[in-house]
Parts: sequence; structure tokens; C-alpha cells
Amino acid sequence: MALDGFVVAALTHELRSKLCNGRIDKIYQPETDEIILTARSGGKNHKILLSTNSNYPKVHFTNSSKENPATPPNFCMVLRKHLLGGRIIDILQPEFERMIKLVIESHDELNILKSKELIIEMMGKHSNIILVDSETNKIIDSIKRIPFDVSRYRQVLPGLEYAMPPSQDKVNPLKIVTKDEFNSIIKSKDQRTSLYKAVYSSFTGVSPLISMEICYRSSIDENIILSNLDEEMINIIYNSFVDIINMIKTNNFNPSIYYDDTTGKYVDFSSINITHLHYYEEQSLESSSEMLENFYLQRDSKERMKQRTHDLRKSVSIKLDRLYNKLSNLNKDLKKAHEAEKYKLYGDLITANIYQVVKGQEEAELTNYYDTDYSTVIISLDKRLTPAQNAQRYFKLYAKAKTALSQVNHQIEKTKEEVNYLEQILISIDQCTHISDIEEIRTELEETGFIKRRINKKGMSSNQNKKSNYLKYMSSEGFEILVGKNNKQNDEITFKVSSKDDLWFHVKDMPGSHVILKQNDKTPGNSSILQAATLAAYYSKGKNSTKVAVDYTERRNVKKQSGAKPGMVIYDNYSTVLVDSDDKSIANILRQNL
Repeated sequence: MALDGFVVAALTHELRSKLCNGRIDKIYQPETDEIILTARSGGKNHKILLSTNSNYPKVHFTNSSKENPATPPNFCMVLRKHLLGGRIIDILQPEFERMIKLVIESHDELNILKSKELIIEMMGKHSNIILVDSETNKIIDSIKRIPFDVSRYRQVLPGLEYAMPPSQDKVNPLKIVTKDEFNSIIKSKDQRTSLYKAVYSSFTGVSPLISMEICYRSSIDENIILSNLDEEMINIIYNSFVDIINMIKTNNFNPSIYYDDTTGKYVDFSSINITHLHYYEEQSLESSSEMLENFYLQRDSKERMKQRTHDLRKSVSIKLDRLYNKLSNLNKDLKKAHEAEKYKLYGDLITANIYQVVKGQEEAELTNYYDTDYSTVIISLDKRLTPAQNAQRYFKLYAKAKTALSQVNHQIEKTKEEVNYLEQILISIDQCTHISDIEEIRTELEETGFIKRRINKKGMSSNQNKKSNYLKYMSSEGFEILVGKNNKQNDEITFKVSSKDDLWFHVKDMPGSHVILKQNDKTPGNSSILQAATLAAYYSKGKNSTKVAVDYTERRNVKKQSGAKPGMVIYDNYSTVLVDSDDKSIANILRQNL
């Protein structure tokens, strides 16, 4: 699942065909590791995403939009200074590496035409975007500065000469001409190395996926060690290698995504046909840009949401841990409070046997008249007190325990409500898909007093009250299904959007989203009810579980108690259905709604 030289070659060809002689009109930096360029070429505007995300580095055309920071980062300002209005004169892939170089000509402040190179290195955690002066090969700036204390082998700092990333003694596969050259490179490896590993570790841009494909097309076991290869095998492997390399040389690309049909999960992608993944479904796409955007969009979005919600999630988790500890201590107090009746019994027995007990005793063995067997009870005494005072001491303990029992029960119920509420908040945080979702949850927590309200410099709340949207699905029978992503949305779809005849769903005895199945004067069938219940289980703490109980009832039976927190309701007259909420069960619903 790596962005290899073959995909980069396809992207380079695609970018060159559409952007050469194009003019750069806009430059944005919506994320710390992302740049978006807008270029005008062929009478059309093209938006290009350059990402150095350590998990998903990439370059491709994009249709998605992101909110930009109010103040552009420094690197964005440097790019605007040097590249705005410039023309893209060439796009290259140096040495078949996971790199793309945009060569751009623009006029400087003295109106002299200068050439700059915007180099995007897509190499995992070492990914970078570097602006270089073509004439001097000096680095102007980079999105990630790499000083000596970070890397002793290659520094990336303004003013230094630009150097290519270390090649690790790999060879450009496009330069291999003869079988002898290929054989010499493979044989130079440790002869105990497997064929599969030897291929991808010998050539730049060749990923394990492509290496596996070369072995598969040659019908030779990828795990065979090099010492066991004979001349005929070398010929076959070389021919498979050449066939695949020729696809790059002739720009014969077939961008495809391979996915598991049972779960709907994406497995891998490539810009050439991968025959050894034939047991997966193949989704062919028109361009490599579309392939990467489709493959990474959801993953990248989830990753960034996880980063942005980290502080909020940590704050809620800390408060939940404190509530769990409080609940544990309250249960211990409750256990002690349940000893109230024992204290009353001891007081009664001491009073009934007042003449058998004398001051100075540390304990007394008395007959329990309340027991049908008249068993004896050993009662601890304070030897400093008289029998009557010891009896009064137990009556006071009884009264205190009775009062504590009432208070502890009240505190336990209150703490359980807060635990349920914050567990629901954690579910809502997991379901955030946009910044406005995060802000909505943060505002709710501020209003309920769980976190401090943020104040800006003018003393006003920093919340902008941006409204996020709940999720909408369509059942196989054509009924609309609404899913709340957080408590405010849960209240909205339950009490404002739905009608009293609509069906309301919620996972049983667990935090989760409210789900509404709109009826619109029609009666939904069992399939629509099961699909709505599956969504209710999927968007809950029971996600990825089997046999999850989901309650459903007409919306008229759902009530909100006075003073209840957002999203907290009670309901009656309900039915319960068991559904699976794993990826396989949800895949058909999600695929149907793509």
C-alpha cells in the first residue's frame, strides 16, 4: 500500500499533460504538511494537492477544499513570493524516485526571469517540499527544515545546496537495457535473499507490490532464494521485469483500486494492472489523481480528525477516569452504609441486655432475640463507655449510615449519568468528520461545565457557533435514514427534524447515536428497519461487534426529561432487534450510499 515509483511516474505524466505552460494563480497551506496550488492551463483551473503527511505523502489533482488559516504560514508566504504568477515549464521524476519536480519560471522583484524548482519528496516520514533556486541549486526554504541534530547525513536548510535523498545503492530500473545488467544486479545481492526481496531492494521506485507482481507474472515462487535460480528462470524473470517497465516507458497506465467485496475495505492501489490481486474486486479509475484521492480521502480525513481531537479526547478521558474512581469509592461507601441495620441491631441487643454488660468490657456475647434460632452475636464495645453509652453509639452510627445511604445512592446515580454522558461524548468525538463537529462538541462541553470556556483577547467567547450536519443515508427500499454525530445533532434529528410517526433507534444500554427512519406516510419493511438498526449499532460503542441489541420505537414515545443533558432521553413501548455492526454488515449500506 505504498506510493511507489510506478504511481509517481503515472502522476508525473498526468501532471505534465495538463500543467505544462500553466500559470500558478493561488497558493495555500491549509495544513502544516500540505500545500495546495491552483494553476491555470488550457483554459481551465487545476487544483493540485502536495502533501508530506508521513502516512500518506502524495501529489495529485484534487476537487476537495479545506479551510485555510487566517494567517498564512511562513513557507506559504515564501512560495507566494517566488512562485505566484510563475509558469510551469516542466515536470520531472528524478531517477524514478518517489519524487516530483516542478520547474517554474517567474520574474523576481527586478523583473528578471528566474527559474525555481519545487521538489516534492514522498518518502514516508522523510517526506518534504523544498523550493530550490535552479541556477545556484541552493535551497530557498522547505516545509520541513532538517538541521544537523536531526540528520547527520542530509540537512535541508535555507542557503544549503540541495542534494538528492540517499539512494541506498539502488538502480534506476528505466536504465536497465540487457538481461546481463539485470542478472548482475540481482546476483550482487546476498544469495540467501529471496527473489521477491532482491527485486524491490535493488531498484528505485519498485515497491514490494510490484516485486510480487514480477514474480507472479513469471510463475516463479517469490520466496525462492537467489542461489537456486538457474539461467532459464533468470530469463523468465527478466522478461516479466521488462514487460512491466515498458508500461512506464510507453505511459500505458491503468490506475485501479483493489478492495475486499465482503467488507468494502480498500486493500491496495496501483497505476498498472496487478494480476496477483485477482481475488479482490478491481475498481478502475480514469486517472491516478482520482485513484489516490479516493483511496486516501477517508483515511487522511480520519487521521487529521484524530490529531485535531486529541486534546479534547484527552480532557474528556481524564474526567472519565476521575468519575470511574469516584464511582468505585462511592460503591465502597455504599457497602459500608448497608451496615446500618447491623448497627441498629447491636444497639437494641445492648439495650435489651443492659444488666449483663458492664463498663470496661471490650466485647459482649449476647443472644440475638430477632433470630429464630436465638444465635449469639459478639459485639465490640468501647471499654471507656457505659453499656447505655455503647448502645447510643451504635444508634448514632445507624442514623449516620441511614443518611449516608440516601446521599450515596443519589451521588452514584448522578455520577453514572455523568459517566454515560462523557462516554457518549467520546463516541461523538470518534464520529467527527469536520472541524465544525469538533467545535460543536467543545461548545456543548463548555455549556455543560465539563471544560472551561475559551476566551479570546477581547474577552469574548472564541466559539463561532458553526453548525455541522448530521449524516443521511437511504435504505434499500428508498426510506431516508438520519444519524446524529453528536448530542446536539441527536436532539435536532429527534425533536426537530423527525415527525412523531417516524421510527427512532438507539443501541440498548450503551452510548451511541440517535437514528431516525423517516416514514413519509409509508410503512418501512423489515430490510429498512434492519438497516437503520445496523447504523445505530455501527455509530455506537458497540461498533464492530456482533449481536448488538438495538431498541426502536415511534418517535412519539421518546421524551426528554427536564434538566437532562443534550442527547439524553427516555423512551418506552419499544421493540428490540439484534444486528451485527462489523465492517461486513455495514459495507452494503455504505456502498449503496456512495
